[in-house]
Amino acid sequence: MRILAIDHGTARCGCAISDPSGTLVRPLPVIEPPEPGRVAALAAENEAELVVVGLPISLSGDEGDQARVARRFADEVAQLVVVPVETYDERFTTALAQASARGGARAAEDSLAAAHLLESFIDSRARG
Repeated sequence: MRILAIDHGTARCGCAISDPSGTLVRPLPVIEPPEPGRVAALAAENEAELVVVGLPISLSGDEGDQARVARRFADEVAQLVVVPVETYDERFTTALAQASARGGARAAEDSLAAAHLLESFIDSRARG
């Protein structure tokens, strides 16, 4: 299953896509500014079968204002695509993206965060 992951931010969205088998992940260019219509177009262009939007949850597990904004964005995307849209906990993806960038990854940091989000989502599904 090809999955599109979105790391939603107020200025831009990092994006990543899996291969059709749902095992390999690659970052895509960012969407700036974040627009649900552009995410929907990206999903169609990449033949995504699922869209996952990162949900910023605090370390204590609480959802704040940013999580509400991300949920609203996911709902807007869901109205524009014909595939399911889910949210997924994005804790630690920014730190992982920064480490990847320091390690030489060449993609935009926001898209690296989306790639880590997608890897985590795929791993969680594999574990059941």
